Amino acid sequence: MYGLIGKMNIAPGERDAVIAILLEGTQAMPGCRSYVVAKDPANADAIWITEVWDSAELHHASLALPGVQQAIARARPHITGFGERFETEPVGGY
Repeated sequence: MYGLIGKMNIAPGERDAVIAILLEGTQAMPGCRSYVVAKDPANADAIWITEVWDSAELHHASLALPGVQQAIARARPHITGFGERFETEPVGGY
C-alpha cells in the first residue's frame, strides 16, 4: 500500500470552499482506500489531506481522472502553496 499525508495552504477565507471542491471531485478513485480532508486547527488557512492507496501507481493515475482534474482546476486559484508532505507505507488499521 501507499500512503500520503500533505498540508495545503489556502487563501484567507477560502478553506471551506476548497474542502468542498476536493470532497466533490474525489469520488470513485480506483485503488483509493481512504481520502480524508481535515481542517488544521492551528491555522485557519490550511488543510491536511491523508490518503491510503493500493499502490503509488494508482495514486499517480488518479491525478488524470476527469473528476480529479476538474477539482484541481477549480481549487488551484485558492491554493497559496503546500507545506509538509509525508509518504508512508500503511500496514493496516480501520
